[in-house]
Amino acid sequence: MMMLGPIGFAAPLVLAALAVLPLLWWLLRALPPVPRRVRFPGTALLGGLRDPNPVARRTPWWLLLLRILAVAAAILAFAQPIWRPAPPQEEGDALLIVMDAGATAASGWPAARNRALRAAATATSEGRPVAVLLADGQGGDAPLAFAADESITAALRAAAPQPWPGLYPENPAALLGNTPEGRLRTLWLSDGLDHPNRAAWLEDLARRGPVGVVPPAIPPQALYLVEDGAEPLLEIASLGAESAAEILALGPDPQGIPRELARIAPGEAAQGAGATGGVVTRPVRVDLPPELLGRVTRFQIDGVNSAAAVVLGDDRLRRPAVALIGEARATSESQALLSPAHYLRNALEGSARVIEAGLSDALTASPDVIVLMDQTGMAADGTLARWVEEGGLLIRFAGPRMAADPDLGNEPLLPVRLRPGGRDMGGALSWGEPRPVAGFDAEGPFAGLEIPEDVTVRAQLMAEPSPDLGTRSIAALTDGTPLVTRAAMGEGQLVLFHATANADWSSLPISGLFVQMMERLIATAGRAAAPADAAPRDGFWTAERVLDGAGRLTEARDPAPVEAAALEQGAAPGLPAGIYASGERYAALNAGGPIIAASWPGAAVESRQAAGLPLLGWLLLAAAVALTLDMLGSVMLRRGSVAAALIAALMILPGPPPRAQEVDPDLARAANEFALGYVLTGDPELDEISRSGLTGLSATLTARTTVEPTPPVAVDLETADLSLLSFIYWPIGSAQPELSATAYLALNRYLRGGGMILFDTRDSDLAGTGPDSSADLRRLAGPLDMPPLQPVPEDHVLTRSFYLLDDMPGRYAQGEVWVEASTAQDGTVNDGVSPVVIGGNGWAEAWAVDDRGLPQYAVGAGIDGEEQREMAHRFGVNLIMYVLTGNYKSDQIHVPALLDRLRMEERG
Repeated sequence: MMMLGPIGFAAPLVLAALAVLPLLWWLLRALPPVPRRVRFPGTALLGGLRDPNPVARRTPWWLLLLRILAVAAAILAFAQPIWRPAPPQEEGDALLIVMDAGATAASGWPAARNRALRAAATATSEGRPVAVLLADGQGGDAPLAFAADESITAALRAAAPQPWPGLYPENPAALLGNTPEGRLRTLWLSDGLDHPNRAAWLEDLARRGPVGVVPPAIPPQALYLVEDGAEPLLEIASLGAESAAEILALGPDPQGIPRELARIAPGEAAQGAGATGGVVTRPVRVDLPPELLGRVTRFQIDGVNSAAAVVLGDDRLRRPAVALIGEARATSESQALLSPAHYLRNALEGSARVIEAGLSDALTASPDVIVLMDQTGMAADGTLARWVEEGGLLIRFAGPRMAADPDLGNEPLLPVRLRPGGRDMGGALSWGEPRPVAGFDAEGPFAGLEIPEDVTVRAQLMAEPSPDLGTRSIAALTDGTPLVTRAAMGEGQLVLFHATANADWSSLPISGLFVQMMERLIATAGRAAAPADAAPRDGFWTAERVLDGAGRLTEARDPAPVEAAALEQGAAPGLPAGIYASGERYAALNAGGPIIAASWPGAAVESRQAAGLPLLGWLLLAAAVALTLDMLGSVMLRRGSVAAALIAALMILPGPPPRAQEVDPDLARAANEFALGYVLTGDPELDEISRSGLTGLSATLTARTTVEPTPPVAVDLETADLSLLSFIYWPIGSAQPELSATAYLALNRYLRGGGMILFDTRDSDLAGTGPDSSADLRRLAGPLDMPPLQPVPEDHVLTRSFYLLDDMPGRYAQGEVWVEASTAQDGTVNDGVSPVVIGGNGWAEAWAVDDRGLPQYAVGAGIDGEEQREMAHRFGVNLIMYVLTGNYKSDQIHVPALLDRLRMEERG
C-alpha cells in the first residue's frame, strides 16, 4: 500500500503508465480525425483556396483533453486507489483470535466468525501459529494450543454463542503459557460490551503485541425483567442510539398454536455512560389484558436472534384471576376484620386479579383460581366440577358452616374425607393447647417458607384416616394433623385449608406466611398436582427446557440439578437460560441483563464505518463519461445526429450494481429449477435416508414424467425461507427437538401459502398410523395449524393424479394415509391441495438409492417386495404431480362425470 496524501494505492506500480500520457497527447495531435469524403463536381473550382478553420489537420484541444482524461482515469482506476484507507495492521509472529461468545454476541456471530476464519486462513498460509480463545467461560485453565493447521478452522466453525453472559478466564498468564516466541498479534472480535476479566486480558495481551479490536457488525441488545408487581416491566438495552425494535409477545392462541400475540413499543430512551458509545436503555411496559398476558410464554426483540433478547415467561409475568365466593363485601371496618374475604383480598392484592361474584358469574369470567369460603353442598358433577377437571384450581376454606354440616363426610370436591364437628384446641372445653405449624416438605409448594413462631392453630377440621392422607397433606401441625390438603382432579387441583380464612380459628391469616402460601398455591394454577410417587429433589432445580445461543428453546438433555442459590445468580456456564423446575415450582432463567460498554485502552479499534472508500468504480465511471463526451464531440464535428450520440452515450453508461441476495443457494435452486426438500432432524442417519430417498424419487420423476427435479435440498426449519419450496418431506424422529415459536409461525405461513408437508412416522410396521398414533408426531406437529384430516378416500386426486392406485405403500404397507378432509371449499384453498399428508409407511427408505442408482434398503421379499417398491415409486410420482398441478388434475379426473351431467341436462 502506497500513500499519497489521503489516498492509498493498492497497486502503485500501475501509476508508471501515467508517463505515457505526453506521448499519447503528441500522437493524438499528429493523427487528425478521419476526413469525410464528399463527391462534388465543382470541387475543382475551389483549388488554391485556404480553409480558415483547418479542422481536418488538427484535433480540437478539448477533444484531446477528454481522451487524455479518459486514459488517465483508467490508469488511476487500475492502480486501485482508496480514499482514507484503514491504517495497515501490525503483524506478529503468532496470532491469537479472541471472540466474545456470550448471549449478546449471537446477533453478530456470523460476521465475526467469517472474519476470524479469514484471519486464521491468512496466518496459517504464512506459517504463523494461531490460537482461539472463546469468552464463554468453558475453556478451563489449560494453556491455549497454537497451531498452523486445519484444527483452528474446525474449532472456529464448531464454535457457537452460549445462552449466558460472556466470561473470560481468570488467569491470562496461565492460558498464554504456550505462546510462541516473538510478538503476539491479537485479533479481538468483540460484542462491544464489558465482561468479567476482560480488562485483565486486554492489559496482558497489549504487553505481548498489537491488539486489534473489531466491533460487532450488529450492535448488541438485551431484554430483561426489571420488576414484578401489578404490571410487569421489561427493559431493553442496546449499544448505540439506534431506534429500538418492537417487543414481540409470543404464545399459544386459544387453539394452542404458537403465534405472535402482541407487539409492544419501547418507551423513551435513557442514555448511559460508555467509553466507546453509550448504552441506551428503554423501558417496556407490558400493558396487556390479563387473559392475553396469561398465554404469553416469551417476550423477544423483533428481528434479534439471541438468547439475551428473550425473556421467558413464568409466574412473575402474569396476574392470574382469582374468584372469591362466599360472602358479600363488608359494610363497616369491624365487619371487614371478621370477614374471611378481607384477609384473602389483602393476601392476593399484589399477585392476582381478584373477582368477587356469584359462582355462576365467576365461572363465566374463566378465572384461574376459585376460592370457596366455608361453603358446602357442591355438586359432584356440576359446572364447578367440570371446571376443575379441565384444569382449574379450587381452594376451599373451612368454617363453622362446614363444621356443622351433618353430611360433611359425603361432601364432594374435597381432597380428603372430613369428620363432622371439627377439633377445638385452646378453648374452655378443649383438650390441648393451640398447635404451631410444622416445617414444610422440601418438595411441596410451600418449600423454603419460614414459619413465624407466633403462628398457631386453635381449631381445625379433621380428616378421616386413609392410606394416602400423608401424601395429600402439604402442610400440617406439629402433631401431624393436616392443615392444608390437596388432590388432583382431572387436569386440575382441589385444595382445602382445614382452618378459616379469618383469625377465628388460627393466627395464620394475619401473618405474612399466609400471603406467601396463597402466592405459592396460585402459582400452581393450570398444573395438575404432582404424583404421590414423584422422586424428591431436595430443593434442587432441574432444567426442563433450555435456550441455545440464538434464543431457540429445546428440551434439556441430561440436566444436572442445581442449587437454588446458583439459580439466583443468573445464567452461567453449565447453567443455561431456560425453564427450571423444583418439585411443583417453575422458574424462568433468562440470559439478558444490564449491559456495560467496553473501553479499549492501548488497542486499535476498527471503525464501524467502511474502512476506506475504494475509488475504482468512480474513476472507471469518469473514464466512461469522458469517452462518451468524446464520441458526442466527434459526432458533432461531423455534423451528425446529436440525438443518436446521446442515445449511444446512454447505452454505454454503466447501470447500478446488482444487489447481493442473502438467500441459501440450494433454496434458490429449488425455487428456480424445482427440487424436493427434506427436514433436518438432527439425526445424521435419518437425514441421510431422507436425502437418498428423495434422490431416488427425483430420478423416477425425471425418467417417467416431464418433471425434472434437481438434487434434493436439506431444510433447517429454524432458518430456511420455506416460501421457496413446494414440497417438504418430514421424517418423524424421537431425537428431533421441538422448534421455536418463530419456526412454527413460518411453518404455518408455509402451509397456508400453498406448500405441502409429507409427515412420515415410519412406524406402520408396529402400529396403526394416524394423526394421534405417534407421540413424536403430536409433539413436533401439535403447534401447527392443521386442517381436519381423514383417510385418503378411494376417489381422491392423490390416487389417480398420474397412476391409478389402490394402495400407497412404502417400505411398509400396513398404514393408512391421511389428508385434509373434504369440504365445500375443495379447490378454492391452496389450489385444492391438502397442505399435509400423514402416514407411517417409510417412503424414503423405499425410494432410496445409492450412488450407483441401486435400491439401498430391502422392501418385502422377492417379487412381491419389488412390486411393493414399484408401487411406492408410483405413489411418489402421484404425490409430486398432485402438489404441482392442484385442482387441474381434480378437474380432469371429474371430466367423465361432468360430461355425463351435461348429457343428462341436454336430454332434459
